[in-house]
Amino acid sequence: MAAQDLTQSTLQLVFLTGVDPESGNSTYKNKSFNNVKTSATADQLYEIAIAFEGLQQHPLTQINRRDNSEIREG
Repeated sequence: MAAQDLTQSTLQLVFLTGVDPESGNSTYKNKSFNNVKTSATADQLYEIAIAFEGLQQHPLTQINRRDNSEIREG
C-alpha cells in the first residue's frame, strides 16, 4: 500500500482587476503565498485571505490552496 506525505502548501488569491475592453471578459490577477504551513486549516487560510483582501485595491474573487505531496511505498 502506498503512503502520502504532504510536503508543501501554497495559498493563492484571485482578484478581479477589471474588464477587457475588446472581449468584454473579466480580467484577474493571482497572488500566491508559498511555504504555507501544511498543518494550516481551511478556516485559518480563509481568515488570512480576508485580511489580505482589505489591503488590496481589487476585490477578492477566489481563494485556492495548492498542496504538493510525496507518494512513497508504505
